[in-house]
Amino acid sequence: MKVLSQSSPFGSRTRTRILITLELLGESYARELARTLGASLSVVQKALRSLELDGLVAGRAVGRTRTYVLNPGYFAARELRQLTRRLAEADDELSAQARKLRSRPRRSGKPL
Repeated sequence: MKVLSQSSPFGSRTRTRILITLELLGESYARELARTLGASLSVVQKALRSLELDGLVAGRAVGRTRTYVLNPGYFAARELRQLTRRLAEADDELSAQARKLRSRPRRSGKPL
């Protein structure tokens, strides 16, 4: 089953896909999420800010990068993870994109 393009149980399609991607990756940062989702960085940053204000994601600074995870302190964290896992199962394209990614940002100046 494919998740419909208009499917947005978390307020917008971008917010929903960010939550699904964070479930798949465990932890990510705005630029990586933007590349994965094919969205602009500013749209992803705005969605992350609103998700953090709603308590669904937790962000922390790692050097100069802010990383995000699904908030383990959220009152319905277990249910949120179950739902995002189910939505991820239904979105083969997003799951494939997430499998291709690195788990952390590359150190600047590091050779490929």
